[in-house]
Amino acid sequence: MGLNLLSQTRITLSQVKPFVPDYLGFDQEIHDRIKTHLLMEFDSSYGPAWHCIVGTSFGSYVTHSLGGFIYFSISKVYVLLFRTAVEPLEK
Repeated sequence: MGLNLLSQTRITLSQVKPFVPDYLGFDQEIHDRIKTHLLMEFDSSYGPAWHCIVGTSFGSYVTHSLGGFIYFSISKVYVLLFRTAVEPLEK
């Protein structure tokens, strides 16, 4: 999953970059569009349980699946994308 995930991230980033402004500002609509696009791409390519945080300043402490953590920035907008394990509910 590692190399394929990396190549998918590069493809997705090229699709997302036009939405990111070149200034340091908080635009909730743009951040929501980036988050929605990334979640749709990764859920369809790698299955459910992906989570995404997009912003100009945030902290995090997350538990993620092996090979399911990506953190990057584009023009001062930071993105954290991670996957958690999906376990069936016990009855």
